Amino acid sequence: MKVLVAVKRVVDYKVQIRVKSDNSGVETQNVKMSVNPPDENAIEEAVKLKEQGLANEIISVSIGDDKSQDVLRTSMAMGIDRSILVKSQNTLEPLAVAKTLKIIIDKEKPDLVLMGKQAIDDDSNQTGQILSALLNWPQGCFISNLKIENNKVFISREIDEGIENLETSLPAVLTCDLRLNTPRFASLPNIMKAKKKPLETIDIDTLGIDTSSKIKTLKVIDPPKRKAGIMVNDVKELVQKLKYEAKVI
Repeated sequence: MKVLVAVKRVVDYKVQIRVKSDNSGVETQNVKMSVNPPDENAIEEAVKLKEQGLANEIISVSIGDDKSQDVLRTSMAMGIDRSILVKSQNTLEPLAVAKTLKIIIDKEKPDLVLMGKQAIDDDSNQTGQILSALLNWPQGCFISNLKIENNKVFISREIDEGIENLETSLPAVLTCDLRLNTPRFASLPNIMKAKKKPLETIDIDTLGIDTSSKIKTLKVIDPPKRKAGIMVNDVKELVQKLKYEAKVI
């Protein structure tokens, strides 16, 4: 079984986000970047499948500029065999990302595609679902448990009513939840080994994909600062303030 993992380079989750002075977007210059956290869960699950003998090759793919090589090297330091970078200077929307991944999948012919449930920079939560539709493959979203037996895929996912258990077949597209596993740290020896692993580069212009934006961002602004709270003496005073001052009840 061959497994393909989609990886995105995003602003590190520990970084305090700053809006650009011209309100055109989020500041990414001189900001620490890292692997999108849910994508780390996808990487970890792919590595586990290989360790269990269920996968014989695991590949990571990222779309971005040359700087995106660092997240691919990180994925290979975690255990990925080889990587593919689709070079693009523009930020792609989910539809263009899914179309790009489909071309790579048609070429590599993996049996399973793993990706994070969403990216923490735009929170679109669309790419996996669009990709499965383009491929006409079954999908499993927000999975928190995965088991593969005899070409059958058994997954669990959290829903409002509790835990939903599903069964499907390969090939499939699965998006990973943070509860799926605990990603391993890349050790120094593995980081050094990752530098020698194959990293193929493909120019997105050669794929014949329409990468133009379908959505125009008018302005990005900081959220309003929260006002200081007040203390009330009892429930009666709380109700009075909510009803007559805040007018929320």
